[in-house]
Amino acid sequence: MKVTKDLERLSRGDSPIVTIGNFDGVHLGHQALLKEIVTKAQGVGGESVVLTFHPHPLVVISPHLEVQFLTTLDEKLSLFEQAGITHAICLEFTSQLAEISPATFVNDILNNRIGVCELCVGTTFRFGKDRAGTIEDLIRLGPGMGFHVTPILPVQNGGEIVSSSTIRKCIREGRVSDARRFLGRQYTIAGVVQKGEQNGVAMGYPTANLPLPADRVIPPNGVYATIATIDATCHHSVSYIGTRPTFHGTERLLEVHIFDMESNLYGKHITLGFSEYVRGDMVFSDATSLSRQIENDVRHARQTLAVSETLAY
Repeated sequence: MKVTKDLERLSRGDSPIVTIGNFDGVHLGHQALLKEIVTKAQGVGGESVVLTFHPHPLVVISPHLEVQFLTTLDEKLSLFEQAGITHAICLEFTSQLAEISPATFVNDILNNRIGVCELCVGTTFRFGKDRAGTIEDLIRLGPGMGFHVTPILPVQNGGEIVSSSTIRKCIREGRVSDARRFLGRQYTIAGVVQKGEQNGVAMGYPTANLPLPADRVIPPNGVYATIATIDATCHHSVSYIGTRPTFHGTERLLEVHIFDMESNLYGKHITLGFSEYVRGDMVFSDATSLSRQIENDVRHARQTLAVSETLAY
């Protein structure tokens, strides 16, 4: 997949079939858009193009907000490529770009720069200054600039419209299995293993400690059945998010106990997928009581992950 981050260096492809959006999470609704443009591009021998923005417009427009996301830019680009997209245009979102009128955006960027042949966007898509542009504007302006617009209806799952905001809410409430249903995959957080205080080792349950990224949506404190991917290999695991109140901790962290693995993981990159919620955070009277609970957590997570794996096939 070709990635362009500067419109000045953009080389126009043949018959670009384009979709536009922030695509945070690249959820089932986004995937429907991506599939549509890939199929259409293949049908005309053209290029499937995603136009996206970084940073997220909210970071620029509302800098006072603490915005948290479902995916990093690199994760989004990887998911685009997996979907079969041939060209991702990632524009830097600036205050200047935020001031562009809808008509100017369509003429200068979509028509003159990209040369859109067909545009596929969701029916609620908004663009331009103050998000004033609508899909009706695109349908009106497109023919005069040589492209037509295909509206894509929202995707529903379990009677609920799939959206990034819905998925963020699920994760913040600990409903990681619901988030997985809307994403079409597990919600993941990645990081490099850091040295911890060795409390898990002392209890017989060594953990890999990962930093919690400030700009990502984090599930609430508690225990989760998880899948840890290390060097492209997946491992069943149980993970804890919290401050370790039993040990009078104050820093919120993420600890991962990987089943049947005793390797030194310091410095290793782990991608952690959240499969199911196990329990909330608890305070124990001593390390022995905590150890007994961890044993139960491990048993619960093993059973949960075994069932999830069976249902996947």
